[in-house]
Amino acid sequence: MQVRFLRDNKLRMDPVLLKDKFRGTMMGALAGDCLGSPFEGSTLSQLKKSLFQKRINTLWDTKFREPVMEYTDDSAMTRSLAESLIEKQDLDIVDLAQRFAKSYEEQPDRRYGSGTVTVLKAWRKNVEKTNVKTPAKNLFDGQGSYGNGGAMRIAPLALFSYNNYDKLLHYAKEATEITHTNQLGINGAILQAIAIQQSLCLDSNKELNVNDFVDDLINKMDKIEDESSKLYREQLNLAKNLLSEPGDDPNEQRVVEELGVNVSALESVPTAIFCFLRAQRRIKNIKTDNQLKRTIQYAITLGGDTDTIASMAGAIAGAFYGYQKFSPLLLSHCEEWERFRAMADKLFDIATSIDVNK
Repeated sequence: MQVRFLRDNKLRMDPVLLKDKFRGTMMGALAGDCLGSPFEGSTLSQLKKSLFQKRINTLWDTKFREPVMEYTDDSAMTRSLAESLIEKQDLDIVDLAQRFAKSYEEQPDRRYGSGTVTVLKAWRKNVEKTNVKTPAKNLFDGQGSYGNGGAMRIAPLALFSYNNYDKLLHYAKEATEITHTNQLGINGAILQAIAIQQSLCLDSNKELNVNDFVDDLINKMDKIEDESSKLYREQLNLAKNLLSEPGDDPNEQRVVEELGVNVSALESVPTAIFCFLRAQRRIKNIKTDNQLKRTIQYAITLGGDTDTIASMAGAIAGAFYGYQKFSPLLLSHCEEWERFRAMADKLFDIATSIDVNK
């Protein structure tokens, strides 16, 4: 893979390979959501993990007819964000809010969180640039949501701004604040976007240095988080410590207890990053040589908010490994997979044309 950085620190990559990574990002987000959805909120016993191993192997390796795996609010909102960026060729938070609200109105059974539903319903009355963030600011006695709803849908924006770090940070904050105004929710979305961008820039044909990957994230979050609250930096350091443990049998209980697997951004985004990095080497009882598949499978076996964590981990892994690492048989069982692939291609065309024009 030909990758180089110019003086302006702009990424230059073989466009065929970069397009493959764009596709991989969107496919990872979708596949993680679809595969993780049936296990959301549960703790997987060893028997369930064995059954899931057989299930994912069948989906990955065997051609057969079966009802499509439906996606949840994660992918519904990811789709709306992608379509807004494609249509407007920029971030338009009013248009984005309108698309979120319309998508919810058409299909309210996608498992939306209660706080998000409150915001979506408020937008039905009137949405303008001056008030689009108001419903989110009023949530939870004015504290705002610190959930992972901003992070779970951020992948298209990471692609759209893949080559402009300052723009990425600004847009990730803007796109998240319309539903999540708590700083933990905002910073979680920013961290997820940065992790995807880092993966896009790396050569998957070379061994990934997991310590360098985490250290880069820690350094970036150190500049983003307030001096009085370095919680994401602390979580990333925990992830780094867990990654340094030897052997192929990670202590899942420690991962769950220390990093977390719940709906808060602080206790799910670092976990998704950990799953991607831990899957670089073998994991006991997960039988696959495909590291992308291992990432998504491991994220789900941890239990908890399985669809969102697997979707976020899948997006990061997909950005690193690319579309070619996916089984087309698996993707054929994911709802609207061809639509998500087409959106990835359109985002690629727009993002690279913006870069050329500059």
